[in-house]
Amino acid sequence: MTTVARFQIEYTQFLDADGVPTQPLPEFAKDPNLLSGFYRAMVLTRAFDAKAVALQRTGKLGTFASSVGQEAIGVGLASAMRAEDALFPSYRDHAAQLLRGVTMAESLLYWGGDERGSCFAAAPHDFPNCVPIGTQLCHAAGAAFAFRLRGEARAAVAIVGDGGTSKGDVYEAMNMAGGWQAPLVILVNNNQWAISVPRAKQTAAQTLAQKAIAAGIEGRQVDGNDVIAVHEAAREALDKARRGEGPTVIEALSYRLGDHTTADDATRYRDPELVAQAWLAEPIVRLRKYLASLGAWDKAREDALNQECQRKVDAAVQTYLAVAPPDVSAMFDHLYASLPHAMNEQLETARHFANHANHANHGNDKEHGHG
Repeated sequence: MTTVARFQIEYTQFLDADGVPTQPLPEFAKDPNLLSGFYRAMVLTRAFDAKAVALQRTGKLGTFASSVGQEAIGVGLASAMRAEDALFPSYRDHAAQLLRGVTMAESLLYWGGDERGSCFAAAPHDFPNCVPIGTQLCHAAGAAFAFRLRGEARAAVAIVGDGGTSKGDVYEAMNMAGGWQAPLVILVNNNQWAISVPRAKQTAAQTLAQKAIAAGIEGRQVDGNDVIAVHEAAREALDKARRGEGPTVIEALSYRLGDHTTADDATRYRDPELVAQAWLAEPIVRLRKYLASLGAWDKAREDALNQECQRKVDAAVQTYLAVAPPDVSAMFDHLYASLPHAMNEQLETARHFANHANHANHGNDKEHGHG
């Protein structure tokens, strides 16, 4: 018997759970100001996340997917991207989206059920949130191939959860991207849970990164709670993609500290001791400890940052709440050049009931002295 091929998956970590370097840091990480920027972005994401959950609990937002504990993945990845690159997010990637220029008000509009929140003024190349599991990777592979055909030094970047790697869409996208040598970077957020299904019951693969090997793609694994490790892996993969050297799959090990969404109750299926252990390795405290060890962070800076984040989040909420709801006709827009007869009837019916509801609400306002 002859061995015809051998493969290995490398793991990278620069800061351990206590914020102590485990190996020499890459050159960019020697700049405390840059790392402070990463930290500020992660803290803002968490403040936004907490407010969004509170809005959902009070009926002012729809179902929301928290990213708590996974901020280093989005910030590390997005900070390595260029403006001309294209992000293909799942539904838990506001950390990356905010750093890419998506506003908090736009994000809240989306989660409030208003599709105008998917039109990003400052991130025109990025795709909207993808709720179907894994399908955004097919879109990303196609866009990456288009970049290659056009001779553009751009990359497509897709984020998918650990459960998504069990979907056929993901395998198909990796297979095509490998065959095309497309400039695609796939980041797998291995947060250990696909709703209530733990990683161990999803797949027998020792790592999720090795799923890239069958497609002829490089796969690597990083500590997803270490923003330095995520940024370095993403930077290297993006540089490789732009040089025309093909795609990369990065598996980032993290933990979903919150519920799957606000419609979930993770206490029904998770051991609270495991969650408590995961909190000890979360990314924000880790980076804060490292910055403090450099003398680049202290309580005064922390207090000022928390106040600043709260102001920004509160302002975004006010902007979101002040947006007038779209006309009922919006659900019929962008479907056809001209609506078929049957859909015209539906549109007229929808307008009738919307006008009836508006008149009823106006009458109630007058009865209560608000007219």
